[in-house]
Amino acid sequence: MTPQRARYRFRRAALIVAIPSFGVVGAFGIAPNTMTMQDAIPVEQVTEELKLPTLVPASDGDLTFIREERVQRGDTLARLFARLQIDDPEVIRLLRSDKQAKALTQLIPGKTVRAVSDANGRLERLRYLNGAKLLTVDRSGAAYTVHEEPVQLERRVLMQSAEIRSSLFGATDAAGLSDAVATQIAEIFSTDIDFHKDLRKGDRFSVVYEAFYHRGEPIKTGRVLSAEFANQGKLYQTVYFEYAEGQGAYYTPDGKNLRKQFLRSPLEFSRITSGFTTARFHPVLQQWRAHKGVDYGAPTGARVRATADGVVDIAGRHGGYGNVVVLRHQSKYTTWYGHLSGFAQGIARGKRVSQGDIIGYVGATGLATGPHLHYEFRIDGVHQNPLNVAMPAAPPITAEQRHRFQQVAQPYAQRLSLLRNTNLARLD
Repeated sequence: MTPQRARYRFRRAALIVAIPSFGVVGAFGIAPNTMTMQDAIPVEQVTEELKLPTLVPASDGDLTFIREERVQRGDTLARLFARLQIDDPEVIRLLRSDKQAKALTQLIPGKTVRAVSDANGRLERLRYLNGAKLLTVDRSGAAYTVHEEPVQLERRVLMQSAEIRSSLFGATDAAGLSDAVATQIAEIFSTDIDFHKDLRKGDRFSVVYEAFYHRGEPIKTGRVLSAEFANQGKLYQTVYFEYAEGQGAYYTPDGKNLRKQFLRSPLEFSRITSGFTTARFHPVLQQWRAHKGVDYGAPTGARVRATADGVVDIAGRHGGYGNVVVLRHQSKYTTWYGHLSGFAQGIARGKRVSQGDIIGYVGATGLATGPHLHYEFRIDGVHQNPLNVAMPAAPPITAEQRHRFQQVAQPYAQRLSLLRNTNLARLD
């Protein structure tokens, strides 16, 4: 079972049951310019034993799944619902025939869809923010209602922390964070932490992020504004800084660019099934030979990302690689993505791509026994182990931007410090 399929959230009854085990969970916003007053606030520790009523745990029928997806270029309603893990042909037929649901048949790339489904994949609630209008779909018994209305979103800044018990998504689920926040956390720290193999039980993270509400109901998650991740005893911190209008990046508190020129992994979440080695028994050729790349096991159709800015050198069939994309980065670096089931729209020789762009989809073409991605990293044509090769860093904050960066970074650093030093938002 993939981490995405293992994610779930409980209805209110289940959350109440969890209180004795997990303590108090804090997810709250703090008004601007109030953090600097925290040292002047008197602190008094009060311990009081509360007698809680005996509650019956929620049954499987009470489980709900909350997922949030951005519309991708070329998406259809069926493809979008498949990523949201909604298995509900009845509602798909309704949305295709209902005039008010026309917006869902004209999906706009980049827009957000938030869905709630039950344990069987049946849709209970859907919110599609299409520009200035909000399309809502709600189930009541066996009937669905569709409604579209103008929307004015309220922006809130929330903060939360949690501990890794089994996986990143398990921790964010327990903390009441959306999958969109978990994915951003993984992307932000992906150049320093390999989320396939580096996570340990007891690792912790804190995050400050945007959320947008309509009439008190969460509609979509915005950007992570600052975060820190304690992994195997090492602390990583970052803050988002917009260095030009509409352009920004994540930096450490001292102004170093958190982004490196290459991501550690081309997949958001998967597992390593075969590492870089000089001798591996090939499952198809049935002989020992070098394996000069890393194989990531993932379901067919999982999205493959460019690990760095570059230009497409090859996009097509190529021997035992099957369908492969080869990207050239600067003059001496190339990355290879093999066994793809297909290519992202527009991917062709000469196409420029940016780090994180979707370039293809996991498959089993070429010499492959099952769906996985074969990833190679070469310097001047020589294969390198992508898991431990030294990655060059991106440019830091300039001297001209230093003062403005510190003004932005300091309040967020204080929020992270507050989360780190309080029990209010911890899951103990």
